[in-house]
Amino acid sequence: MTDDQQRLGVSNDLKPHAYDPETNPELFDGVPARRVIAFLIDLIILAIPLVVLALFFFAVGIVTLGFGFVLFGLMPAIAVVWALFYYGATLGGPRSATLGMRTMDIEMRTWYGSPAYFVLGAVHAIVFWVTVSVLTPLILLVCFFNARGRLLHDFLVGTVVINNPARAGALRPTR
Repeated sequence: MTDDQQRLGVSNDLKPHAYDPETNPELFDGVPARRVIAFLIDLIILAIPLVVLALFFFAVGIVTLGFGFVLFGLMPAIAVVWALFYYGATLGGPRSATLGMRTMDIEMRTWYGSPAYFVLGAVHAIVFWVTVSVLTPLILLVCFFNARGRLLHDFLVGTVVINNPARAGALRPTR
């Protein structure tokens, strides 16, 4: 490390992975299946306010004799903003997990062990939807070919999904 790097607190040293599946297998036990269920729960949570808003837009369309139906054109943009806010706020929150992930006792961390933050949560969601849209859902099979169960979008944004400490503690073998 150069003197300038030390003075600025900058390092180009690579950090090791914080979570080792060989020494802590309980962190990764059952995570892929739990992620699928958590995703479905989150999809329902995301859909409920959008359905209510669509019903409101429909009522406005009826009351305004059809003029309010133009509001339906805003639904795609509203859905994207709502999803980005939801994923950013929940993954960037103190538990680093969406409501579905909390239900399934899993959380997201950076590959070097730090909790997630708002922008990382939003970018994680964007990269997930783009990769699934472009490369088909078959990219989800990536989790079966690495010990940490990471998906393609996890590799791209530098995250890992693990069991939360309570669940990992319950799965930890007694020594």
